[in-house]
Amino acid sequence: MPVSNASTLRLRVRLFASYAEALGFDQVDLSLDHPSTVADAVNRLRALPGGEKLPSRPLCALNLSQAAPEDPLSPGDELALLPPLSGG
Repeated sequence: MPVSNASTLRLRVRLFASYAEALGFDQVDLSLDHPSTVADAVNRLRALPGGEKLPSRPLCALNLSQAAPEDPLSPGDELALLPPLSGG
């Protein structure tokens, strides 16, 4: 994904199950200040309509690996928000 300028990064966010239902979409491209963290992206999502239904610290994967809130983001990253799973 292209970077619009040196102080901005773009990333794709994928939402699954109840998170996609709450926000009304299953993926979105975000523009954030650079540098930013996973927590910054989650906070941006929480500011959208329906975002208040997201937990403050959802389980996240960054480029297919589990991510912590303090993990830094890079231009072109893919962040996935995964709701709690149950089953047996």
